[in-house]
Amino acid sequence: MKLLWIRRDSTHWPGAADLRTRVFVGEQNVPPELELDEYDATADHLVALDDDGVVRGTLRLLPYGEGDVKIGRVAVDAALRGTGLGLALMREAFAEARRRNCGAAHLGSQVTVVGFYEKLGFTAFGDVFDDAGIPHRHMVLLLDASGEIREGESS
Repeated sequence: MKLLWIRRDSTHWPGAADLRTRVFVGEQNVPPELELDEYDATADHLVALDDDGVVRGTLRLLPYGEGDVKIGRVAVDAALRGTGLGLALMREAFAEARRRNCGAAHLGSQVTVVGFYEKLGFTAFGDVFDDAGIPHRHMVLLLDASGEIREGESS
């Protein structure tokens, strides 16, 4: 898989939008009007392309607060879940956070996949909240100046 950062004006954007629609609208019943939103216009989108140039995974990255980033809309093609593609996407998101000298990465995780993000070092906080009819938790991963996880600060 080739990982590539794109913007919404990229030729790969329709593939990323299609994958997100299949995953979030088709599989998880998110209302279509909530899936693709105004933040897509300013986000950096990471896509995983197979050898034929088809988008098989994606996420988006947005500035968040003072010097942090927010990772969102993480989606992997159903046929490739459990292969490490989601991990590869997240590692590249961390690398981009490092390039931006970010202090932390934030995300809103569906409750059913909190464990995936905890294994990456994220810590859940706050109450469960509803996003598009799906229970979520706020999560944060603290980074040091090099973008690495701070020892003892994230489980």
